[in-house]
Amino acid sequence: MARSITVKSATDVAAKWAEVTPGKASYYETEAPAAAAEWEKNTINAGGTYKAGISVAGIEKRFVGGVKRAGAEKFARKVASVGVARYGPGVAAAENDMASGIAPYLDVLQGLSIPDRGPRGSLGNYAIVEKVGSALHKKRLAVLAATA
Repeated sequence: MARSITVKSATDVAAKWAEVTPGKASYYETEAPAAAAEWEKNTINAGGTYKAGISVAGIEKRFVGGVKRAGAEKFARKVASVGVARYGPGVAAAENDMASGIAPYLDVLQGLSIPDRGPRGSLGNYAIVEKVGSALHKKRLAVLAATA
């Protein structure tokens, strides 16, 4: 005999979620860092699944559909209601990550020897840009390979 499933309204579910979930911050604070090693291992092992997922037919349409579903209104609303308050603390929390992330590229720039800049439009100026760009790109690929 078939029967229907009784569910609460989306409004009721969202209201309960918004009421209960903020109280779980201490759980998040304790449990999320404790799961870091497991997250890393499982994420590394999922490389093939990631590649398969981004290679599936029609993935571009799904991506675009997700962006359209969220929309500019949600983006702007979330920036105003959440993003602005988190921006400063997020930057402060990322200071050491920024320093360690940018250091290899600054070392490349510091180690480059480039000719003096020529007059505006000089082909030699483009050669400087090419030398800097190529060196930074080579470092980027090396950094990505080192983390692979």
